[in-house]
Amino acid sequence: MIRGHLARTSADPVPATVVPLIQDLIWAHARPSDGLEHVRARPAAHGLDVYLFVRAPSDVSAVAQMRALLDRVHQPVAGHGFGILLP
Repeated sequence: MIRGHLARTSADPVPATVVPLIQDLIWAHARPSDGLEHVRARPAAHGLDVYLFVRAPSDVSAVAQMRALLDRVHQPVAGHGFGILLP
């Protein structure tokens, strides 16, 4: 499991409809090579916490796979008022 944060780029509250939208955006940009098995997004004080469950041979591979996926999702997510922050 990889945990990332989506920081709200505005002071507006996070609309309830954005959680499934963000999850759908991640799925839409996932490739088989990402090994993505499950996505969970939850509202947090800074915006959203996103948990990505992946199939990978090691933790290092899992992080690399998710960084590649989140790089592809960065622009669509930014269009909805979020910036991606990784630990």
